[in-house]
Amino acid sequence: MFKNDPAAVCLISGGMDSAVAAGLAREAGFTLHALSFNYGQRHRLELRSAKRVALWLGALDHKIIRLELDKIGGSALTADLPVPKNALGPGIPVTYVPARNLIFLAIAAALAETVGAQRIVIGANAIDFSGYPDCRPEFMAAFEAAARLGTRAGTEGRAPTVWAPLIALSKAEIVRAGQRLGLDFGITCSCYDPAPDGRPCGRCDSCLLRAKGFAEAGGADPLRR
Repeated sequence: MFKNDPAAVCLISGGMDSAVAAGLAREAGFTLHALSFNYGQRHRLELRSAKRVALWLGALDHKIIRLELDKIGGSALTADLPVPKNALGPGIPVTYVPARNLIFLAIAAALAETVGAQRIVIGANAIDFSGYPDCRPEFMAAFEAAARLGTRAGTEGRAPTVWAPLIALSKAEIVRAGQRLGLDFGITCSCYDPAPDGRPCGRCDSCLLRAKGFAEAGGADPLRR
């Protein structure tokens, strides 16, 4: 499907979704440029996992870019607000980081221009997710349109497109895909409020969704043994 377009910029958070999405990109034959962000998140321990994931992927390079989204705040992940526990439900939770994927994708598009990649890979999911508006297919399509209009690559007909291979998968399907790819889920970190030693809290939205995926897939999460 992508034989004539081998380079991709992969957004790597350290969580299992971005790891599986990037693993699918590697399987499809892409050369991977891994991109992560230290954006002032309270769970920046995930960046340790991001480095491990990039090594597992055999990424050509791995950039970690510093953004001070904690100076904007407005989220339990970037401000002094409690992370909700055992509260998975409808609506947009306080763990939503304002415009996070918009900002991340914009920087990924800039990197794609410099390395000649015409794909940006993101682990966004719109099925078993927390309700974030920047994880929906409509947003991905709108960003692609903006990238076509706002980049030199776009004016030359080379604008990067966004590939979100997990967008319509359940968490169980994501777990199964990772198992098929040979991903050691023990190197990933999904928790929004981990202990100082990295142990997941087990009760935040992200932990609950991860547990749901493993339970439905019939597997055991190595981080919860």
